[in-house]
Amino acid sequence: MPSLTWIGKDAVLNHHLDVPYRVLEKKYDFGDGEPGNKIIHGDNLEALKSLLPEYEGRIKCIYIDPPYNTGNENWVYNDNVNSPKIKKWLGQVVGKESEDLTRHDKWLCMMYPRLKLLQKLLSNDGAIFISIDDNEQANLKLVCDEIFGAGNFVGDFIWEKKKVVQNDSKFSSVNHEYVLSYRKSEQLQVFNLLPRTEEANARYANPDNDPNGPWTSVALTAKSGSADNIYDYTFPNGIYWKPNEGAYPRLSKDSLIRAYEENRLWFGKDGKNVPRLKKYLSEVKQGMVTNSILYNEIVGSTQLAKEQLKRTLGKNVFDTPKSIKLIEMLLVLATDKSSIILDSFAGSGTTAHAVLNLNKQDGGNRKFILVEMEDYAETITAERVRRVINGYGEGKNAIEGTGGSFAYYELGPELLKDGFINENVPEQTIREYLYYTETNHALPQSNNGHPAHLGNFDGVAYYFLYNKDETTTLDATFLASISEKADRYVIYADNCIMPQKFLFDHDITFKKIPRDIRRF
Repeated sequence: MPSLTWIGKDAVLNHHLDVPYRVLEKKYDFGDGEPGNKIIHGDNLEALKSLLPEYEGRIKCIYIDPPYNTGNENWVYNDNVNSPKIKKWLGQVVGKESEDLTRHDKWLCMMYPRLKLLQKLLSNDGAIFISIDDNEQANLKLVCDEIFGAGNFVGDFIWEKKKVVQNDSKFSSVNHEYVLSYRKSEQLQVFNLLPRTEEANARYANPDNDPNGPWTSVALTAKSGSADNIYDYTFPNGIYWKPNEGAYPRLSKDSLIRAYEENRLWFGKDGKNVPRLKKYLSEVKQGMVTNSILYNEIVGSTQLAKEQLKRTLGKNVFDTPKSIKLIEMLLVLATDKSSIILDSFAGSGTTAHAVLNLNKQDGGNRKFILVEMEDYAETITAERVRRVINGYGEGKNAIEGTGGSFAYYELGPELLKDGFINENVPEQTIREYLYYTETNHALPQSNNGHPAHLGNFDGVAYYFLYNKDETTTLDATFLASISEKADRYVIYADNCIMPQKFLFDHDITFKKIPRDIRRF
């Protein structure tokens, strides 16, 4: 398989493992009900790492609209990889070598570890959609082949983002963008069907008042078949039929006769034309396979997206927001009514808008997680979601609210400082992190009733003997408090006074809590 190399690649291949685990600090809840939705303000690389303990392998659909690396520095979202934030990050991660990077090298260094974490968060039956343009489309395809697997490439959609031709273009007017799509694994075999459109249904009619309802017709011949099955036939109405040379019958002779008897053949208005087979609307799939070309008449344009955003917020704040209908279509393809959807380049919050719209339309309970690093995460991203939930506009332009809720978070302190547990972090967060590092799964909602019990996984019982203000000891008294039987035990504490042979004989693994001993 072809692979892509660039300056700095070696430094970022496993950088996602070195990203510090930071605590998510809830600032407020908004809306009615339990806020399963999240809006996170902070660097998306660190935010994605912080989501792993709760969400690894649980995200059904990811949509991201990363910087396109156009070099345009005038956007609200700085699309230039020479921005101060990226330069500082590259200097820290790639080091002195970063001074020789081209803007494509820098973009790839920025994207690679983020894509690695997104791949971890995606469920085995999940899909990721990535908007991009020609600046990095080819590079992105090769990187995603490497991270998700070339065999998991689903398709490259082409979004017609505008109709108007720019006559001042140097070579051609670029009226499209791409949406690359990958699945996590072969557990995702097919996308959902899209709802049938009025245009598609309009192709069916009922000129002969067939009791089976509207129909369209297809030829009685096929391009392939067996020469042994070629036949001719004269119908009772006198019409002679035989496949054209090089073609084959679509039906066996018996099936053809039965179709005639059941009035499933159409001989034209005068009854003398070459017969065609009726295909009834009631028999077709109750949905449509998506087209790889996404026309703006169906999924909206950039201009429409700007108008939608202006109606919602009352002002223009983004030059190139994504269309709500575009995101809705992608969500229909890859989610069900209870899916979790993640957007780690949230921008103006279009993904949340689309999720809330779909839930209102079909009564679903989809959840969204948005991550936005820029300062407008509260004033634009979260504000848009608030207005969508509550409703916006006045008079005849008023849009009814979708209802719903979300919790707003900031990235908090690192859980580990210089290799020691940051004891200003809530104990529950420490418990979640430890269980995840042991099992790669989220901490169970409940335990066996023992205050130190974290949970059981694959026959192993995990315990965290912790007290913020004093040292803890794994001793006979603590072991006697454990009544649950397990194949093996992993117990975290500050000290252990039990003999090593006893631990070995009873399948107990002691792990020392990484605390700064100077405190004690």
